[in-house]
Amino acid sequence: MKVVVLAGGVGGAKLADGIARILPPEDVTIIVNTGDDFEHAGLTICPDLDTVMYRLAGVANDETGWGRTGETWRTISEVTALGGPDWFRLGDLDLATHLTRTHLLKQGETLTAVTHHLCAQLGIDVTVLPMSNQPAPTQIQSGDTVYPFQTWFVQERWQPPVKEVVLPEDVRATQAVIRAFETADLVFIAPSNPFVSIDPILNVYPIRALMMDLPQAIIAVSPIVGGQAVKGPAAKMMQELGLPPTSRTIADYYNELIDGFVYDVQDAGSCDDLGIETRCLNTMMHNEADRIRLAKEVMQFAEALLTLN
Repeated sequence: MKVVVLAGGVGGAKLADGIARILPPEDVTIIVNTGDDFEHAGLTICPDLDTVMYRLAGVANDETGWGRTGETWRTISEVTALGGPDWFRLGDLDLATHLTRTHLLKQGETLTAVTHHLCAQLGIDVTVLPMSNQPAPTQIQSGDTVYPFQTWFVQERWQPPVKEVVLPEDVRATQAVIRAFETADLVFIAPSNPFVSIDPILNVYPIRALMMDLPQAIIAVSPIVGGQAVKGPAAKMMQELGLPPTSRTIADYYNELIDGFVYDVQDAGSCDDLGIETRCLNTMMHNEADRIRLAKEVMQFAEALLTLN
């Protein structure tokens, strides 16, 4: 059974890792948001791709939720001392990824090819694909100000209230991404922020149309638990956009795109009458065992859903 996972951020990386640990690597493709990619200090930074790769490689920093375990900070400390751009903190090990990526891109490699190279070097067996080889910068409109995503998210600590998430037009998927959907039996939408991690992927032509037409089932996992985001600004954004911060809102937001919905036991009963199949599970992923457990339970739900169809 061929499975595609749409992922971005910490929650997305965790479920992607769980799925990768329970299925044969040739059956798993993880399509990652690149809307938060940007250039910093002359380097191409791909935060969601790196978060997913580090988690799959077993080198993710659990303390920070981003970057690598065992990280040191000598370079960025010296950048600070020299009066350089230090608001986006790059660890020494993490810096090696950005240097390598930037070098290969400047040699003419595509982002897909570079990601394949980095995954191979990190010992990752499953296929990890950027949603596009084109730049696709997400922007955040707050009042009359439009922020580049990382300026809003990191430099401003996601505090300016969100009026609108602005996504670029005319971004196209790669042939590798299109092939992944054409052969997919199942698509999982990971518990990622729907507005800044998943919507940028769905906005890439023709991903949404492919999802509507091709997979046997699409299942979303809620990133909201007990009215709060497990990590990050999703709940705050929902309130600012006039949406109740609930799992039910997430399911309604994905609407006709999904065939099944997974939400947390803390919200038991809140999604029973959605009109689609639902499963109430413990969606918290504190460690590797949790990631594997949830992945198995989500797969069991998917298999049951396919038998109904």
